Amino acid sequence: MTGITGLGKKNTFVLTIRDADVVAAALRQAVAGAAPEERPGLERAIALVESTAAANEGQLHARWVRSRLAATGFTGDLDSVAAVRALRQAEPRLSLLAAVHLQKEAVAHPE
Repeated sequence: MTGITGLGKKNTFVLTIRDADVVAAALRQAVAGAAPEERPGLERAIALVESTAAANEGQLHARWVRSRLAATGFTGDLDSVAAVRALRQAEPRLSLLAAVHLQKEAVAHPE
């Protein structure tokens, strides 16, 4: 799970919260008691969780911005005023400063 907090109008910071380590530990525990036919799928799930957990904060912010923009139907240039506007429409509590910061991270970390 990835969550971003600190988006209020008075906040100028973004705090990333993730619990991939908890999910990976639960999957490892499931592998220990899994039937042989279930193990390959669980091991693949562990690999996916670990690769996601390896993403840095900027990459997570960029991914979050893209998902929020996609939810609004925005298909324009990430490096535009329209992108900031769409992001703030998707997240009304997002301050202008925080939206611009997140936009810059999305531009800096292309998919």
